[in-house]
Amino acid sequence: MLNGFKMRPLAGLMLSSLLFVQAPMTFAEQQSADYSVLETRPSYDKNRPVTLSFQDIAIRNVLQVVAEMNGLNLVVSDSVDGNITLKLEGVKWSQALDIILKSKGLDKRLHGNVLLIAPKAELDEQDRLTLEHERQQRELASLRSEVIQINYANAAEVAELLKEDERGVTLLTPRGNVSVDNRTNTLLIKDLSDNIDVIKSLINTIDIPVSQVEIEARIVTVDEGMLDELGVRWGTLKQNANSSQIGGTLDFNAGTSGVDINKMMNVNLGAVSGSASSIAFQVANLGNQLLLDLELSALELESKAEIISSPRLLATNKKPAFIEQGVELPYVVSSEGEGVEVAFKKAVLSLYVLPQITPDDKLVLDLTVTQDKPAAAVKAGAGEAMAINTQRINTQVLAQNGETIVLGGIYQQSIEKSVEKVPLLGDVPLLGHLFRRDYENIGKRELLIFVTPRIMKQ
Repeated sequence: MLNGFKMRPLAGLMLSSLLFVQAPMTFAEQQSADYSVLETRPSYDKNRPVTLSFQDIAIRNVLQVVAEMNGLNLVVSDSVDGNITLKLEGVKWSQALDIILKSKGLDKRLHGNVLLIAPKAELDEQDRLTLEHERQQRELASLRSEVIQINYANAAEVAELLKEDERGVTLLTPRGNVSVDNRTNTLLIKDLSDNIDVIKSLINTIDIPVSQVEIEARIVTVDEGMLDELGVRWGTLKQNANSSQIGGTLDFNAGTSGVDINKMMNVNLGAVSGSASSIAFQVANLGNQLLLDLELSALELESKAEIISSPRLLATNKKPAFIEQGVELPYVVSSEGEGVEVAFKKAVLSLYVLPQITPDDKLVLDLTVTQDKPAAAVKAGAGEAMAINTQRINTQVLAQNGETIVLGGIYQQSIEKSVEKVPLLGDVPLLGHLFRRDYENIGKRELLIFVTPRIMKQ
């Protein structure tokens, strides 16, 4: 292998000598030869697998072979010297080159299709000198002033992005500075011309219209009630020339005051609701113009109420928004001497939202929806304060654009039953219903909270 490699330069030299004595090629032959060279020239591919096997060969020759494999021009520093022995099979071209360079303390720089090889310390020194030269050029270069109009963003916030942050990172050069005109929302930048072009490109990227989101919430409250009531009332009836009363007062004779029959002989177990229907029967004649009567009363009542509250607001992407409507209820906090301190408690319908639009046009929503209503007054120290019925939900959801989702709901059911009866008689099968009053009240309450977010197109 080594002998074969050493023969190649000589053969190349001999071939070069022969080329000098050959007759000049015609134009057509020259085009054909050039086309053949271009067609067979390898293209640069750092992942191309290579196989190398050398023994005690000059490092400069190995670098020449590796460069030709990828069609690169090669520049090698005079300080690169020595021999190398290696055997690599199926290794990526870039990895093989790095192994060769690392074994000799070398490094590389690739400029276009020119590969520069030199000792690492030498290249580092060249980089340092290059940076120093560029720094000196920047210090001597003239500054340029530019007025940049900010259309959608806040100019003061953009200026803070350009200035040095807590980590010392800045987009301005050491000689550059930026000023803000809040009245016109513009920036005045003074810096190197190249750096101003970079800053303008960055501002064009971030100075865009901010998307907005419309949030519509619906709070639906459904109340259903059913009341069943059945009662019986026993009483007496006395008839004479001057009086005729049922279950009221019993008159003994005309002109005398009556005696309350309800406290004497009545059994009053009738329906307590004022809207109950009733029917009366005469059961028996007790003699001496005194009659026994029976009154049946019954009530069946169904009710349904539906309340829909729909707060709506428009929010900017990643900016919180809030809306509320209601009342503030006063209450006494403390009273010292003649002074009274009064505080207020809100009872409102409110919607708080913090929207975030994802890259695929979905929405992440931080939501707080409340519906508070004043309730009955309660004792608070020496005075009274209003209680507040609160309905609230706080959640984070991921929603599609224009999708209506249910945030949550509460279902309540209450059943109230009561029985009033005459002891013993009210427990008699069948006939016991004539001596009792049955009351049943069933209430249902359902709360559902919906939200529909929509991205407003610009």
